Amino acid sequence: MTPEDQQVIIGLTFVPQKGRKNTPEDVLCHFGATDGIALGLRLLRDAVERKDGLEVGLALYVCGTFGLTMDHLELFVELASADWHRSHEDVANGLEALRTSAAVNALYHLAWWIPDYLDWDENRGLARKAIWGLGKTPGPEAEQALRRLLDEPDEIVRENAKKQLARRDQL
Repeated sequence: MTPEDQQVIIGLTFVPQKGRKNTPEDVLCHFGATDGIALGLRLLRDAVERKDGLEVGLALYVCGTFGLTMDHLELFVELASADWHRSHEDVANGLEALRTSAAVNALYHLAWWIPDYLDWDENRGLARKAIWGLGKTPGPEAEQALRRLLDEPDEIVRENAKKQLARRDQL
């Protein structure tokens, strides 16, 4: 991505009292694309291939803007355990959105792992997002992962897993 490409994507960000500088249509036009989902996937593949953490974050923003398909799954799973970027919470959100049993191991990993850059987060935001994703993922694999989290030493992880299991039981 060029610096201009990066600025166009950053322009999608909503700024209070100012709005957005760019629209999704502006991004498509800038990149000469007609399919935002395919554009997000291409940008994400490029960023992962180069292990560029900044560009992963920007590509994930494009993916969040235009949507995800199962074509994104492999990259999201790879990013879940990669320690060279700082977008794990966005990865958890994307895996949650895909709602597939193929994402369970990655979500489970994100539920107990604390990347160095999130060591300060006593509230365990990444874990909560991953556990919420497991709670929304259908199938016995997700339920089993939540049950395994009940044995984690971290109280926040245990309590959130317990809440998601209770929520699943109510469905």
